[in-house]
Amino acid sequence: MKVTAFEVASRYVYPSLRRRLVEHLRNMGLKQVEIAELLHVTQSAVSRYLNMDRGSMIDVSKFRDIDRELEELADEILEFRPGEYVIHRRLIEIALKMLGRGYVCAFHSRIDPEVNPAECRICIELFG
Repeated sequence: MKVTAFEVASRYVYPSLRRRLVEHLRNMGLKQVEIAELLHVTQSAVSRYLNMDRGSMIDVSKFRDIDRELEELADEILEFRPGEYVIHRRLIEIALKMLGRGYVCAFHSRIDPEVNPAECRICIELFG
């Protein structure tokens, strides 16, 4: 295994979750500047997420349970306006759920051909 699960999570899962969160906020009628302020990121970063220039490797919307959690997080962000560390924690929790449910295994094996999802159960056992 040349690419660990944590590397996959930080390089691909987390940005994909953030991209989908930005999409949910955009669907709620918010402008890029407003989304940037709420998420404590730059407007440029929001633009890159919306243009699929960042966080586009994993289509998070196909995991209904994860997508629902991101929708709920978007509602909470809009209502309570939490700090960046609260948002960061929630995104990490959701990323670990994705790993623990085996949603990332096939993607991981495409990035690292040495990973065999039929044999590797590390994430499922640790985070499932």
